[in-house]
Amino acid sequence: MKVPRPRLALLRPRRRTREASPGQQDTTRLSARDLVAEATAGMLQRPARSLLTALGTVLGVGAFVAVLGLTATAAAQIDTRFNVLSATEVSIEDVSAASGDVVGGAFPPDADARLTALNGVRAAGTHWPVRLFEDDRLTTSLAAGARTGAEQPSVTAATPGALTAVGARLREGSLFGDHHERNASEVVLIGQGLAARLGITTLESRPTVFIGTRPFVVMGVIGGVDRKAESFLSVVVPRSTALQLWGPPEEGAGMIVSTELGAAPQIAHEAAHALRPDHPEYFSVVPPPDPKALRGGVSTDLGQLFLVLAAICLLIGAVGIANTTLVAVLERTGEIGLRRSLGARARHITAQFLAESGVLGALGGLVGTSLGALTVVGVALNREWTPVLHPGVVAAAPLIGLATGLLAGVYPAWRASRIEPAEALRR
Repeated sequence: MKVPRPRLALLRPRRRTREASPGQQDTTRLSARDLVAEATAGMLQRPARSLLTALGTVLGVGAFVAVLGLTATAAAQIDTRFNVLSATEVSIEDVSAASGDVVGGAFPPDADARLTALNGVRAAGTHWPVRLFEDDRLTTSLAAGARTGAEQPSVTAATPGALTAVGARLREGSLFGDHHERNASEVVLIGQGLAARLGITTLESRPTVFIGTRPFVVMGVIGGVDRKAESFLSVVVPRSTALQLWGPPEEGAGMIVSTELGAAPQIAHEAAHALRPDHPEYFSVVPPPDPKALRGGVSTDLGQLFLVLAAICLLIGAVGIANTTLVAVLERTGEIGLRRSLGARARHITAQFLAESGVLGALGGLVGTSLGALTVVGVALNREWTPVLHPGVVAAAPLIGLATGLLAGVYPAWRASRIEPAEALRR
């Protein structure tokens, strides 16, 4: 029976090769050069299969590098955004209702001016959800919105200082100011989502909305806010107008304060006394949270989530390598038998197939590391972020690919080492 001829000399015997008897030293050896040559020849014999086999490791290691890089990059951006927004925000809530001796809220009429006078305050303003009358519905003079709404609108009363403090950005029009506040003008600001539902596409025609039967001129369309989006993206009216039409707040009144960077803790300590020196207990002041704790929590959550996905990709790659290596063992049974008959030991066969799977894993790890790093840089540039990628991740990723390949090749290599020479040659 004709058997395949080995591609390279596998063994370098020092003397005639035979099974070592008990107590006799085994002199057959497999050099590192021969091992690398055999592994390379085994992979190049079917290059397309080798590339497809390494693809799983490429995806797994690439996902590993990209996930850790994007997590670190996102954490850095979260830290920056926290410093410029959350670290400069102080919220104040009116809790005087619990005492039962305050009617109409505890905030004084000049609350905005009192807090703005504190050193380090950029802007401050009061706001509260307006409690409308039972039959108040939101309609508009335009045909597209002429039909009465089924539910009451969400209306927020706010001072001009509150609009500045939340960072309101207009899509069109202008914000109401101190003049409208002093005169209790019947004007409103509406969010762009509500404007689209009501059919308001431009303010050139000075559109009017109705809350109940009372008309309000739409001064501006709010495109977005930095803070308190749940309150300032529906309908916003001046505080004095809300007091005149619907009365003082019953609950939910608060203040939003925008501070200079680093001043928020001190402002939080002084705010209640600046508002009501006689009853600072009427207010609950919420300072910004610890930035280190927030950044650490977000980084941990993102890292754990995406590392699980990367581990799944690596597992898929390991299964692919193991399956392909096992098929190669079955296809090369005759070759393995010939090597064994020429003096190869079981450990030499094991080393050969482990080397092949290890090289596939290492190559996949190198390519995956490059693709993962390019992904991090590409996403960061697209988002105008600064890419962050730890050097240890780049150094460890190819080693992870190597380890994946070696682990995947353990069982196929063991199966190859168990093949008996005589049985293999008979096939």
